[in-house]
Amino acid sequence: MSLFTLLRVALRLLRRNKLRSALTVLGIVIGVAAVIAMVALGRGAQSNVASQIASLGANLILVLPGATQTAGVKGAQGSSSNLTRGDIAALGREVPTISAVAPTNRVSGQIVYGDANWSTSIFGSTPAYFDVRQWKVARGATFGDGEELTAAKVCVLGQTVADNLFGDQDPIGQTVRARNVPLRVIGVLEPKGQSVMGNDQDDTVLVPLATLQQRMIGGSRETVGTALVAATGPDTIDAAMADMRAVLRQRHHLQPDDDDDFSLRNMQDIAKANAEVADVLTVLLGAVAGVSLLVGGIGVMNIMLVSVTERTREIGIRMSVGARSRDILLQFLVEAVALSTLGGALGIGIGAIAASVLQRTTGWPTLFDPQTAAVAVAVSASIGVFFGFYPARTASRLDPVEALRHE
Repeated sequence: MSLFTLLRVALRLLRRNKLRSALTVLGIVIGVAAVIAMVALGRGAQSNVASQIASLGANLILVLPGATQTAGVKGAQGSSSNLTRGDIAALGREVPTISAVAPTNRVSGQIVYGDANWSTSIFGSTPAYFDVRQWKVARGATFGDGEELTAAKVCVLGQTVADNLFGDQDPIGQTVRARNVPLRVIGVLEPKGQSVMGNDQDDTVLVPLATLQQRMIGGSRETVGTALVAATGPDTIDAAMADMRAVLRQRHHLQPDDDDDFSLRNMQDIAKANAEVADVLTVLLGAVAGVSLLVGGIGVMNIMLVSVTERTREIGIRMSVGARSRDILLQFLVEAVALSTLGGALGIGIGAIAASVLQRTTGWPTLFDPQTAAVAVAVSASIGVFFGFYPARTASRLDPVEALRHE
């Protein structure tokens, strides 16, 4: 008997017991749908982390000052003030694998426009900041070297700040006050969304570094809080970090046995760590959902054993008219695989819908993976073979005489 004929007979027999077949398929449907939805959730988390890392800037390296130490008590990383503009200039001058470097300082403050005010982060940096972060303006322009040199009273607003202060009004050319310093708005940045740490990147105001240092916080113009460095490419990040470490150690007069009094971090390491977390999450979610698929497979085995018992006399008749044990085995295997594959196909559709609903109702990112769907169908068919083999083997080994006597 051909495989097509076996499939046609199997489908006819499954339609004969529609309710029982539907309940059996339901177990597979729930299992596959759960796997599809949970894996889509995990893949969505991975994609979201990757996009957040990319929004920080391509090939980005952070340079942080070291920690203060007073009476043997060490402060937090970055609490020292040993990073200078001279260090940053030396990095750009002496490290060939760097394409741009931008020193930055940061303070918090109220931004006031008319009767509206907004508390946000105020970043001071050089024009290179926009290149390092790959951050363009949606309206207006960025400040240049001239504004940085003269500590001009200008600023560029993040989208969140612009929305909260100006609403639908065009902020370009308007004057806001930050730390009692009047600043003319010359640009509004394109929205970037949340960072990998969950912070709103658009909730910011950018001013020339000299403006921040001289007009807002005072103190030394030479000291900077951090530096953002762009390597020339992803394959040069490690070399750039090694060269940067050598330059900074030399400038800070560190001996070979001395620890670094600064810290270097790159986004690839952060991305890798977050991707590993997302991978573990995906595996755990898939494993939990896989339990449902296993339960569905057990249901298939159970119903096939019942079917063998009910059709013992039919099996005896078929054997008596020439059916071989292999034919009986294949018939029951095809029925089990048909049940499982049908359940897998329905489960993919329901799982994709569930993932979409989950994204809309909770805001969690999801990503449907066609490869996962194909694997789910293959697994569901394999479950049909695995859990259907024992009942099929049992049916194929029946004694025709005893089967014919069965009531």
